[in-house]
Amino acid sequence: MHLVLGLGNPGRRYVHTRHNAGFLVVDRLAERRGVACERRQLGALVETVRIGTETVVLAKPQTFMNLSGQAAASLSGFYKPGGEQLVVVHDDVDLPFGQIRVKKGGGHGGHNGLRDLGARLREPFLRVRLGVGRPPAGWDTADHVLGRWSADEEAALPGLVEEAADAVELVVTQGVVAAMNQVNVRRSRSAATPEASSKIQN
Repeated sequence: MHLVLGLGNPGRRYVHTRHNAGFLVVDRLAERRGVACERRQLGALVETVRIGTETVVLAKPQTFMNLSGQAAASLSGFYKPGGEQLVVVHDDVDLPFGQIRVKKGGGHGGHNGLRDLGARLREPFLRVRLGVGRPPAGWDTADHVLGRWSADEEAALPGLVEEAADAVELVVTQGVVAAMNQVNVRRSRSAATPEASSKIQN
């Protein structure tokens, strides 16, 4: 049993903000299987799907980002995902926009959702990180992640969400090491090309 948590904030106000990148990926994983992540359970919207041969619970905590660990801990206690079967999908300002990384463990890097998860979860978790880039000079990080995507980002976002959903599926079906070897290496190489670099800097 895998548990995939997409981090974000509930409500219309936050739908199009960078901090809701995790929600977008979970919604896309559900859409691929013709369902919606809408059933309420333990402080989250959830849906159970199959990815390959694996049973996966998709979840979007509704406790707001700073309290993501509250719903995550309840869901983890209920579903009891095994080792390396708890996957968290989140935005990351330490990655340029357009970059995706699969990671095992690590610190919260100032991300309040990850901070709360680390404080409340007893078990370690895997991460699929979506780069949203650093805020412009003079901007507060909170204003940046709670701000709306730029026009260029909005245009590129569907492709990024698809790749992040692919990364989650790789983690589930092939394991974290195989996913890191495929996603992280592939994305690093593509970022080194002039075309990819220009897209990332938009």
